[in-house]
Amino acid sequence: MHEPAAEAPPECAHCPRLAAFRAANRAREPSWHNAPVASFGPEDARHVRLLIVGLAPGLRGANRTGRPFTGDYAGDLLYSTLTEHGFARGRYEARPDDGLALVGCMITNAVRCVPPENKPTPAEIANCRPYLAERMAALPQLTTIIALGRIAHDSTLAALEVRRAAFPFAHGARHDVRPGLAVFDSFHCSRYNTNTGKLTPEMFRTVFSRVRTHLDRR
Repeated sequence: MHEPAAEAPPECAHCPRLAAFRAANRAREPSWHNAPVASFGPEDARHVRLLIVGLAPGLRGANRTGRPFTGDYAGDLLYSTLTEHGFARGRYEARPDDGLALVGCMITNAVRCVPPENKPTPAEIANCRPYLAERMAALPQLTTIIALGRIAHDSTLAALEVRRAAFPFAHGARHDVRPGLAVFDSFHCSRYNTNTGKLTPEMFRTVFSRVRTHLDRR
């Protein structure tokens, strides 16, 4: 297993399938990012109280742009919701140099490289988990996590070394996993989930409204 670090190295090779997929994408689209996607948030980790954990970079989203949730529909919904609730300022224009800044929060992924068909294997999720664990450990003021989807939820709890069976995933649920740290669940803000009605923008905003209230009370 790799040495603990909060971010994966640009040429991470711990998952051969994902490394090969990156290389194939790089050959087809050399101007794209095509590398592990680093977390996005304030430079000073002491300002981060909220961590949002997604699944993995989208092929034509973060894998193309190099910034989490940037360049696809999931980002449109996520960043508009963050701005609405005071977690982001500036104008989101679906590109990493749009000047958008996060306020008191950071965005990361359970898996840092784009997987084929957006489906990482259990081994790939486990390989990337030390980066998630170190990402959380490097945030000294972290009190709240939003897990977007079951995989993000399960990997977050595993990285925190808490018993997953005690905190089952459910959209809208809040789990007090340890003193001073709460995990809120939401269905992932993917176009598939919104198109099928599994997640509506209102459902998504309700989760962030609850998180905003939770943080403001602390």
